[in-house]
Amino acid sequence: MEDYRLHTLPNGIRIAHKQVPYTQIAHVGLMLDIGSRDELSHQQGLAHFWEHMAFKGTTRRQAHHIINRLENVGGELNAYTTKEKVCFHASVLGVHAEKAVELLADIAFHSTFPEKQIERERGVILEEMSMYYDSPEDAIQDDFDELVFPNHSLGFNILGTADTVRSFTKESLEAFIAENLDTSRIVFASVSNMPFDKVVKMAEKYLRDVPEQHAERRRQAPVQYAPTHQRVPRPITQAQVAIGRPAYSLNDPRRLPFFMLVNLLGGPGMNSRLNMNLRERYGLVYSIDAGYTPYMDTGYLGIYFGTDPKQIDRSLTLTYREFKNLRENILTTSQLHNTKEQLMGQLAMAEEGNNSFMLMMAKSLLDIDRVEPLTDIFTDIQAITARQLQDVAVDMLNEQQFSTLFFTPEK
Repeated sequence: MEDYRLHTLPNGIRIAHKQVPYTQIAHVGLMLDIGSRDELSHQQGLAHFWEHMAFKGTTRRQAHHIINRLENVGGELNAYTTKEKVCFHASVLGVHAEKAVELLADIAFHSTFPEKQIERERGVILEEMSMYYDSPEDAIQDDFDELVFPNHSLGFNILGTADTVRSFTKESLEAFIAENLDTSRIVFASVSNMPFDKVVKMAEKYLRDVPEQHAERRRQAPVQYAPTHQRVPRPITQAQVAIGRPAYSLNDPRRLPFFMLVNLLGGPGMNSRLNMNLRERYGLVYSIDAGYTPYMDTGYLGIYFGTDPKQIDRSLTLTYREFKNLRENILTTSQLHNTKEQLMGQLAMAEEGNNSFMLMMAKSLLDIDRVEPLTDIFTDIQAITARQLQDVAVDMLNEQQFSTLFFTPEK
C-alpha cells in the first residue's frame, strides 16, 4: 500500500490522501501556507484572528450552524495558527466525510466576517491573551521569540498585541487574505478508508471553484542574530527560564542530525540528558524540554524549564555542561545506536495517529514538496554518524550564542 496519493486541481490546490482500510474515521484538513510571519507590524495577530473568525459565519451559515454541523454527528471541527501555517481540520465517521469536506471549504473560502461577531471574538482573543499571561510557562515561550527574532515577524506573538487586536476590522481580514492567499500553497489532506478516486471527486466538488490566486508578498529572512539577555519580574513564585538561538532551516542538510541531537539533549524521553541531570540527579526542575523548529529560511532551538529562583545559575551551569559534553565527547557506538532507535520509535508512534499523519502530510507538501516515507527517514537516520552529531553540537551548542529570558518572582 502506498503511503499517500496526490492530485492537483486546475486552481493549484493539491489533494493528498492516504487510504487506511481498518479505520472508520475520516480525518480531513485544509492547510494554507499563511501564518503570523506574513503579518506586517500593525497586523500582528491577524492570521490567528482570521482562524477564529472563519467559524463565525459564511455566505451559507451562521456561527451556530457551523458549530453544530459536525458536532451533531459526533465529529470534531478545529483549527490552529502557527508562524507559517493556518489549518482548518475535522474528524468524523467516514459516512459523514463529505459534510466535513464541504464545511471546511465553506469556512476557509466563504467566510463573511460579520461585524458583530468581530466585536465578540475580539473580546474572546483578549481573554485568551490574558490566560496566556497568567500562565508564565506558556507566556515565556511567546515572549522569547521576540528576543531570538527581534524586529522580525517570526518574533511576533501569534495572538498579536492588545492594541492590534482592538484595531482589526472586516476590511483588515479581507485585505490580509487577499494579499497572502495563494492557491498553489494550499493542501487538502485526507486519511480515511475511502479510495483515492472518491476523495478526489469529493474534494473537487467543493474546491475546484475556488478562484486561482497567487500572492505577491514574499517572506523576508531574519537579519543577523545577536544574543540578548533579559530578566523580567512577574507575580510568580517559581522562576521560568528560556534559552535558545536560531537554528537550521527546513532545507539544511544538517536538519535531521540536529533534530536527533536535540532529541538526545532534551526530547520527550525521560532519559534525555537534561532531564536525567537536572531532574533525576539534582532535583532542580519538574520538567525541562528542548525543542527544534525549522522554518523555510531559518530555524529555532529553545530550552525551557521552571526552577527555584535561587537555582537558576546552577541549572544553567548544568545545562551548559551538557552542551560541552556533546561538543567534546563523541558518542560511543552503543550510545549512537540507542539514540537512533529511540528517535525512530518516537517517529513511528507519532505516525500511528491518523489525524497526526494527515496534518503532517499537508505540512510536508507545503514545506518540502513531498511526504517522506517513514522507511526513507529511517534510512537517513541510520546513516547519521557520531561525527555528524558532534559537528552540529560544535556549531549549535555554544552557550555564548544563546539568548536567555528569565521570569523571576517580584520582590
